[in-house]
Amino acid sequence: MWALIATLVIVGLLLLGIELLVIPGFGVVGILGIVSFVCSCYFSFATFGVTAGVAVLIAEIVLVSAFIVLVLRSKTWRKITLNTNIDSKVDELPQNKGIEVGMKGRAITRLAPAGQVEFENAVVEAFCRDTIINGGSIVEVVEIADNRIFVKAENN
Repeated sequence: MWALIATLVIVGLLLLGIELLVIPGFGVVGILGIVSFVCSCYFSFATFGVTAGVAVLIAEIVLVSAFIVLVLRSKTWRKITLNTNIDSKVDELPQNKGIEVGMKGRAITRLAPAGQVEFENAVVEAFCRDTIINGGSIVEVVEIADNRIFVKAENN
């Protein structure tokens, strides 16, 4: 019976660890961990009496406390956190890239309604209105509004 009680305590610790480290929030796995602890206490009280039951209860409290302290130490969290800095920027204004109304460029991708357009070696996202422009077409900037470039297909 001691093997069952010890197994329930270990399973409870594992389930609480999974709930704390892997699964966000508090759900079924955490509840199953608590149920495992309660069952181990119940079996120890019912089978071995009050002294053994209190000993198991105190052992569980010490184990869970030590586990939480171990998990919440900064070194533990440092090992599982993402340490990458984001150094990307928001795209520059079209005017800063030298793009102005009336400029001509070449559609790299299909614009339906958005796609990539190349203007003098600057590749930007552009939009067209009321039509679809195929890749490779020559386009002309008709409007720059809210940092969005609107183009139309050049008429031959």
